Amino acid sequence: MPPAKKRARTYDPAKIRTAVLAQFGNVRQAVRTLTPEQLALPTRLGDWTVRDLAAHVTMAVETVSRNLDRDEPAKAELTLLDWPFATAARAGDIADGTRDLAAANPDLDALYARTEERLTLKLADAPGARLLAARTGAMTLADYLVTRTVELVVHTDDLNAAVPGLDIPYDRQALAACTRLLADALAARAPGGSTEVRIPPYAVVQCVEGPRHTRGTPPNVVETDPLTWIRLATGRVAWQEAVAEAKVSASGERADLGGLLPLLS
Repeated sequence: MPPAKKRARTYDPAKIRTAVLAQFGNVRQAVRTLTPEQLALPTRLGDWTVRDLAAHVTMAVETVSRNLDRDEPAKAELTLLDWPFATAARAGDIADGTRDLAAANPDLDALYARTEERLTLKLADAPGARLLAARTGAMTLADYLVTRTVELVVHTDDLNAAVPGLDIPYDRQALAACTRLLADALAARAPGGSTEVRIPPYAVVQCVEGPRHTRGTPPNVVETDPLTWIRLATGRVAWQEAVAEAKVSASGERADLGGLLPLLS
């Protein structure tokens, strides 16, 4: 008998909406403290400065409002687990748009204020089942908001890495949703039950073809913390580097995930 198909993870729409607004607010509070010298610092994202990256965060959130302004598509094209694998094609457009946005908005706090106000207003009466014509493919508002937790958490980490001492906090629900979506994407990329990936306290997934574990301690186990996992999944940190620095523990012959990562970049 074939194994039962895993049920897709569900997310509480109200908690996700709150998490998106909370994490955007965390970033806004930090960005308004940045000096001109800090805004000019380089980031780990190619030639983007901190100013470019800060502007991009508003773009990642404004897409919700902009898509709610558009006509609703006839049908969904992407599920939530399709999204991580549909992002790479838009990298060039995003980079160009980010630089243009940063150049056109010298007052970043005003840009954040407008973005936050529009998002709060648009989300007030928009149902989660409403379809959005996102550039990656049409998907429901509820699912799209989960993807925004990934954008916000990943770029919060990018900003913290670029500016020493910035220490933007992570909303717990946003961090949890981001971790879980990227963990589930790994399980979708490498289906199976031979390896258990543990990212406490938010996620445990089974993946990789091979003998299925049924009881006791699994023979192949990977364990890491949420931020290290997110960095691995998005290409901010290489697998071998994380293992060498003891940021990841990996035991068993099928515990090397290096060939499966990153999941998105």
